Amino acid sequence: MIRFVVIAIMVVAVWALLVKAVKELKSANIDWTGVTTIIGFIALAFWLRHVTGMG
Repeated sequence: MIRFVVIAIMVVAVWALLVKAVKELKSANIDWTGVTTIIGFIALAFWLRHVTGMG
């Protein structure tokens, strides 16, 4: 039972942090082109590692 309480508290904390992060991102002036480029390179690195087995 205590495990469910701890998990519930963790879920609520993560949800609250996510809501706060979304509010901050909406009000911030962010260069989304750079962010998507970085995410694309990271995704490409994981995909190449998966395909080639190296890295």
